[in-house]
Amino acid sequence: MSDPCETTEHHLDRLLRRALNSFDLPDSTVDRLGTALAHSSSLHSSHHSSVLHRETYRHTYLLADGSALTLWELVHSGGRDVRSPRRHELYDDEGDARIAASRLAGSLSDSPAFGDEGMPEAPASLEMLTVLMSAPPAPLPRTYAPDNSADHARRVLRRAENADRPGEEKARLLRAAFAHHITLIFGRQCDVDGRPAGFTLYEHAFLLLDGSETSLWEVEHTATPDGRHMCEVYEDEHTARAAMESRTRIC
Repeated sequence: MSDPCETTEHHLDRLLRRALNSFDLPDSTVDRLGTALAHSSSLHSSHHSSVLHRETYRHTYLLADGSALTLWELVHSGGRDVRSPRRHELYDDEGDARIAASRLAGSLSDSPAFGDEGMPEAPASLEMLTVLMSAPPAPLPRTYAPDNSADHARRVLRRAENADRPGEEKARLLRAAFAHHITLIFGRQCDVDGRPAGFTLYEHAFLLLDGSETSLWEVEHTATPDGRHMCEVYEDEHTARAAMESRTRIC
């Protein structure tokens, strides 16, 4: 994974340059990494199948103040297709890295595929929409975690690519978030227009300083012309599910 003779400065620079989402790392994390004196890298987990190669690496840095900081690198490509490029993503939280790994096409392979659930024959598109729009199971009780939640909300909104994402009013409200909870609502791999695509829906619930609650609904999918991952964020679950439905029709 890394050259033992490579300096920590060069290793870190290479890591940040190749990551597709390095701009999502908090400024405080990048500033602390600027004081790194030494590093160690190791393979944390891996998944290999005909449709997906996925590896997670742990990079730990010794900082000038004697503390340690860990980055989690997600590396993935399109399985046995040697032409598929390797993509790199970086996270400063293991939980965020796990969520990112779960959204990848192929990571939900244990779920039954569309049309293989013992149901009567039906057009694939109709069956797909039925699953996408199905009611979710009863949610587990939320346990809010105070963990730089306002910055988490800012990053979720910043990576949203949809034009109708929540605006400044919602962003201003979320600046008062002091705790949050992430729930995986829906996840499925399916075929869209003859191409494999993965859909995941997350609720990011936030507890505000006044005791009220608000949520962001994040849709992650690969139903894009080039198969890349796309993030869309919505104010409510109904709109997020409608967006998933529309994605099955326009791709």
